[in-house]
Amino acid sequence: MAVRLTEFAHGGCGCKIAPALLRDMLATVPLAQTFPDLLVGIESGDDAAVYRLNDEQAIVATTDFFTPIVDDAFDFGRIAATNALSDVYAMGGKPLFALAITAMPVNSLPLETIRRILEGGAAACAQAGVPVAGGHSIDAPEPIYGLVALGLVHPDKIKRNNRARCGDVLILAKGLGVGILSAALKKQKLDAGSYGAMLHSTTQLNTPGSWLAEMDAVHAMTDVTGFGLLGHLLGICHGSQLAAEVAFGELPLLPAARELAQQGFATGASQRNWQSYGCEVELASNLAEWQRNLLTDPQTSGGLLIACGEEAAQNILQRLHSEGFARAVVIGKLVAGEARVSVR
Repeated sequence: MAVRLTEFAHGGCGCKIAPALLRDMLATVPLAQTFPDLLVGIESGDDAAVYRLNDEQAIVATTDFFTPIVDDAFDFGRIAATNALSDVYAMGGKPLFALAITAMPVNSLPLETIRRILEGGAAACAQAGVPVAGGHSIDAPEPIYGLVALGLVHPDKIKRNNRARCGDVLILAKGLGVGILSAALKKQKLDAGSYGAMLHSTTQLNTPGSWLAEMDAVHAMTDVTGFGLLGHLLGICHGSQLAAEVAFGELPLLPAARELAQQGFATGASQRNWQSYGCEVELASNLAEWQRNLLTDPQTSGGLLIACGEEAAQNILQRLHSEGFARAVVIGKLVAGEARVSVR
């Protein structure tokens, strides 16, 4: 009988601790203010830490790992590795190498399945042009896989999540709905075509982050993962002291995401996300619960969220489309006001 990885786990980036609880956990952790070369730390909840090596180079360091959102072992490895590398790209960096983080129930999961997870992760790294140079493994109750990812960026070209400007437009580079599709997959209600679309999206490297770093008109950037679109957009709003306006009808969705959301598929993390930051969101009165669930849906290996000057948006979109990010689209803008998001 084939092993269904999702039966061993409670799910992908939806495993992330809810934003409100995370804030409480970190409330008394001191900021690393005594290290002047630490250019990005925990202060703005950014995607990765950045440490200046010299005037031309800074190292980008991040880690990300989670439990399976798909049943195929090789696919899980690819998704997890792509997701971890994304944080380097989201800072404007280029990956150098990775270390594997592996926790597996070795007495209940076949050795060949574990091998295929590791092979999938190595394949994603090879696609990015970086080696998996080592790592650490433990025996654990449920399968967990991910990476420590290290990269380089010029200190003057870091793309933080807290440098957006009033009037910037917001571009989202991938479709939403990964958590909803994964929930349907776990209940064996996801068709092969929709699975293929989800797999393509979650294994598509966010390499545009490297060339977006070269553009002065790109003021802020992050990637949309476990806190959902609203959560990561609120991170930009808080850091930049701006409000955001989003048009729900412009949001790019993965195939079947709308239909499955309307049928009631959602993750527990979606509700936890809303409970954490819903007080900072104004939803139009005509938006239904399924639409809210798409806005808070945890994305595993989601798309880049880019805040840029309006004059640069069309060129950015054209290049994203030419590089295979067919769903990239302007979803809204940043305006003066208290840090919050309005969705119409």
